[in-house]
Amino acid sequence: MWVSRLKSLRLGSVISGVANILVVIVGGILVLIAIPSCDANNILPILVVSSAAAMKILIMIKTGFAQEATAKTILESPSHTILSHQRRMRYKTWLWWTRFAIVIAVFQLVGATFLMINMAKLVSNGDPSSNCVLGVASSGIEWKRKLLLIYLITVCSVALLQCFTGTDILRWRSFYESHDEVWKAHYQEVFDYGIRELMCCFGRVEYLTASEEDEICSVARLLGDLVAYRASGTGHLQLLAGLALLQRHSQSSISYEGFVEAPEERLQGAAAFYKFAEASYTGPLLDVGRNPILFPCAWLHRQGVLTPWSRNRWPKLDGDNWWRGHAAAFLKYINLSRDVLRQGRVCQDRCKAAYFILVLHHLRSVVIAVRGTETPEDLITDGLGKECILSTEDLDGLINSSLIHPDVKKSVESSFPHYGHSGIVEAARELFMQVEGNPRDDNPDSTGFLSSLLGAGCECHGYNVQIVGHSLGGAVAALLGLRLYGRFPNLHVYTYGPLPCVDSVVANACTEFVTSIVYDNEFSARLSVGSILRLRASALMALSNDTKTETALIFRLARQFLYMSKGEISKVGVKDPAENHSGISTTEDLNEHICGGSRETGRDFSLWNEADSTENAAETDDDDYSNPFHEIVADLNSIGDPVSDLMDTVSRSENRSAGNPTEVFLPGLIIHIVPQRKNLNMPLWKTWRIQRTAQVHKAYIANRESFTDIVVSPSMFLDHLPWRCYNAIQKVLEARNGKNVLDESEIV
Repeated sequence: MWVSRLKSLRLGSVISGVANILVVIVGGILVLIAIPSCDANNILPILVVSSAAAMKILIMIKTGFAQEATAKTILESPSHTILSHQRRMRYKTWLWWTRFAIVIAVFQLVGATFLMINMAKLVSNGDPSSNCVLGVASSGIEWKRKLLLIYLITVCSVALLQCFTGTDILRWRSFYESHDEVWKAHYQEVFDYGIRELMCCFGRVEYLTASEEDEICSVARLLGDLVAYRASGTGHLQLLAGLALLQRHSQSSISYEGFVEAPEERLQGAAAFYKFAEASYTGPLLDVGRNPILFPCAWLHRQGVLTPWSRNRWPKLDGDNWWRGHAAAFLKYINLSRDVLRQGRVCQDRCKAAYFILVLHHLRSVVIAVRGTETPEDLITDGLGKECILSTEDLDGLINSSLIHPDVKKSVESSFPHYGHSGIVEAARELFMQVEGNPRDDNPDSTGFLSSLLGAGCECHGYNVQIVGHSLGGAVAALLGLRLYGRFPNLHVYTYGPLPCVDSVVANACTEFVTSIVYDNEFSARLSVGSILRLRASALMALSNDTKTETALIFRLARQFLYMSKGEISKVGVKDPAENHSGISTTEDLNEHICGGSRETGRDFSLWNEADSTENAAETDDDDYSNPFHEIVADLNSIGDPVSDLMDTVSRSENRSAGNPTEVFLPGLIIHIVPQRKNLNMPLWKTWRIQRTAQVHKAYIANRESFTDIVVSPSMFLDHLPWRCYNAIQKVLEARNGKNVLDESEIV
């Protein structure tokens, strides 16, 4: 038992423990020999540092036992929901011991600094008549001075070493080996508690005290599945190297010859109603981009914090602050009077979207602006990316609308069930109840808010309904439009950089009333569970397929994937060597083979999902592993292409899973706006100035299947900024019309 525990120790923990023991022993000796001849001021720093080292040893022992208990609990119940509470409590215990160890390590670093300063003063200002062994004038005690020198070097080395070794005492691999579900359960706990603590830092204490499974658990489970690529020792740097290669490969020129240019009517509408989508960001997030230097002042001004006496000038919104700052910020940005804002909500709750409803008489339109991701709760909604089944009520606008072509209706009705992004679907359902649901259940004649505006004889009868949103707000707006289109045939949805949220049938069926604008390489329009899984695979393949990549790194990557735990050998079917290189002849075939498999199974990448996120690949014990493909590759150094064997091994997975996520797509008609770059190999820092240069932009009707994979680009995040999309739309219209973009009234 003790032998197995010693084998599971990390090398860094062993070195740190031995060094701390040495500090305690040598420090104790120095204190004993210094007491007769030195005063308390010289002895106290040594005593404090030695005591901290002793405390560190005790904490390392307790942390090791807590880590062992956590690993065994996860190993016994990787997917057992009944024991999840016990697993969480064990993980919390281990986590708090590790944080106590971090505090002591910081204290040791400070103590080592104080000790060195004290020793320097003692040496420089030593009294020649003093007999203190810590001084410089004493004679006949050379061995004591050498002992002091060893002590000082050890103390400084320990303090610096502990800054890089981490807090884990044992190797997680010694417990988990290569069991997929166990590793995923481990990462689930890591992300679960990390997200809850982050939410607590934002003032959401209820997440930290929750005892039942909630949305955080679902997000943590998803992230655990995605980030478990280190299972076989693949490091973060290796993945980043693969992403860098993907960026270089993706920067090749793309030909848009044969693509149909986007209809100008859709572009004019998107430009006219864009400002309402951006105005819905009433928090400080986008002010950082709008005013990078003076954003606090700009946000406080928009919120009206400096003029609280004018609060009565602004309408009251659900969830707004006392001085009604969010209503003020929204109306100031769109530069309209308070009368246009009829209803709205600014909430900080999961799967509940913030929205604003406006009545624009000069445009004969009712506008619903849905806010995108701005709060931590919005991030939770984004993270609920697993698919859910769409009900007939969710697709009411497609099924019951008289404007939908009968063939489209038939295709929708005959292909049930349909799927959507679970977080977005839930947010859209809740938003529908806010804008059109029947809040007064006791009165069957009561109508929703939109019907009270647009109904026969009402204030806005005959008006158009425009639903707009950016990012998450765009996806929620699209799902809301799918439900409202049957009731309001004059409805149109404009989304800017939305998230993929529905399956292909539904996405194609709503092209008549949903327009999705995508600017260049923005990541949100390509972000889904499936695209992240394929990105992970493509990054590693790009690293292995690049001819300029260091050969030693490729061989190392191949070894890491080809070697797996002895406990998993029986699960892998070793095929005939003749089949080893069959079926894959080109890089494209390879990408299709592996990336296509990721759409069908969650275990194609099981070899990549078994590593400890805090454990270095160099700490892996080769004695615990064997090569299940030894009949094929008896010696990696003797074969010509270990990467081919690696890829054949990964792509040959036979363990298909029914729980793999369904592919989701961008809804409606997709307009892709592409800048015509002159220099494709542009460094990251120069991309900040792209929007300021006079570029030519083109807008094309794009195929939604081309947005299923993430494009790695230096501007993939900057392209998601909403004003970049608007500026690009303006430039396209200016180039077509030879003048500025049309005014809102001209569109009507």
